[in-house]
Amino acid sequence: MHATTIDALRAELGPIVRTDDEIMQARRHDYWVVSHLRDWRGEPGATPGCVVQATSTEHVQALLRYANAHRIAVVPFGLGSGVCGGVLPNDDVVLLDLSTLSATRFVDETNLLASFDAGKNGLEAEHEVAARGLTIGHWPQSIAVSSVGGWVSTRASGQFSTAYGNIEDIVYAIEAVLPDGEIVRLGKAPRAAAGPDLRHVFLGAEGRMGVVTGVTFSLRRAPEQRSYSAFYAESMSQGIEAQRQIIQADWRPPVMRQYDHPEVRRNFRDHVDGESALLLMMHEGPAGRVAAELEAIARIATAAGLRAAPAEVGEIWMERRNHVVEWREFFEMGIVVDTIEISASWSRIDAIYDDAITSLRDAAGVINASAHSSHAYRSGVNLYFSFAVRCDAEEMEASYFDCWRRVMEATVRHGGGVAHHHGAGRLRKRWIEHDLGAGGVELLRTIQRAVDPAGIMNPGNLIPDA
Repeated sequence: MHATTIDALRAELGPIVRTDDEIMQARRHDYWVVSHLRDWRGEPGATPGCVVQATSTEHVQALLRYANAHRIAVVPFGLGSGVCGGVLPNDDVVLLDLSTLSATRFVDETNLLASFDAGKNGLEAEHEVAARGLTIGHWPQSIAVSSVGGWVSTRASGQFSTAYGNIEDIVYAIEAVLPDGEIVRLGKAPRAAAGPDLRHVFLGAEGRMGVVTGVTFSLRRAPEQRSYSAFYAESMSQGIEAQRQIIQADWRPPVMRQYDHPEVRRNFRDHVDGESALLLMMHEGPAGRVAAELEAIARIATAAGLRAAPAEVGEIWMERRNHVVEWREFFEMGIVVDTIEISASWSRIDAIYDDAITSLRDAAGVINASAHSSHAYRSGVNLYFSFAVRCDAEEMEASYFDCWRRVMEATVRHGGGVAHHHGAGRLRKRWIEHDLGAGGVELLRTIQRAVDPAGIMNPGNLIPDA
């Protein structure tokens, strides 16, 4: 970035425009494995031209007005927890750091609403409402290292989603700044029929449609009781069928997770039962409802051929659930790893599981290919594939992309959805035409061009290349 541009930005915005090495290095990329692998191999990507640390919505407006007028690309950055390469700036880009836009705007206990600046740390937001006996109910694994605006921008899903919904079900209102600097506030009431729901322009947009600057959530009161249950299944298919029956009988345990045998060995080594898969559930809410749910689910699971497992596995999972791995530890051992989440209808998910696992195990150097489900719906379920490849350092990136290709192609072959909750970023954008169709991709491009005709917002991300 030319020095005169940085000087002009400083004249416009003051000392929040930064070029010191510490912050430039810290904002080069998000948590995507490949970015960290390149760093580890001594092949780091470019730093941004400068970093703007906004502390108000007005700062964001001023930056975008200037950038739009001068056609300067802007990449929004929350807390850097994205795992699909959504943040990958180069040296002619302004990186908009929203971690400094982190105030709590209000907590309304009567209407069960809480509003935060977009850069608010998710766990801090949850702790603030929990102190009043409330909960947001959104628990991504990355809650301690992700921002509430990032949840919106990646269309995130939390661990309690089976009962409480995904981020689009929890968001009440969104404040965002358009690429020309204009501000929009979307969401005035519990429900509206005033045309299309424009909040969805920003839900999952990954910085392509503007900058989310504030989020208001519809809260829940803290549950009266929490209990756990668990069951062994002879196969993933048998357990998934039991999940279908439970959900379609209208029971909604907030947590419903099923692990195949390799993942049981890895995560619950003291509770392995032969070659069995493991289904664990967490139940919470009014005490009477929890008791009724436990009884009904046990009856359904037994009728489906499942066997009772120690309920304590649910507590074990709760204790460990938010651990975030360090990629470098694996690289040092000669291993590259990642997870890939997809979803499908109940009638398609078994074929995707079998095909993807078989394909991964055929890949050179693969030492683990496994999966678990973590989000269930009336019409289907997701799968979270995990892979680990042992190979030389120079082969890691190619092996990584090969494993991703195998899972994406297996999902496409059997009619699943290629992205459940981590977004697309640069990693997955080449496959989203399968979900949207050619017409849907062109509609997405049309909306993006209408909202951002200068093309300044996070170029190269999310939308497939023409």
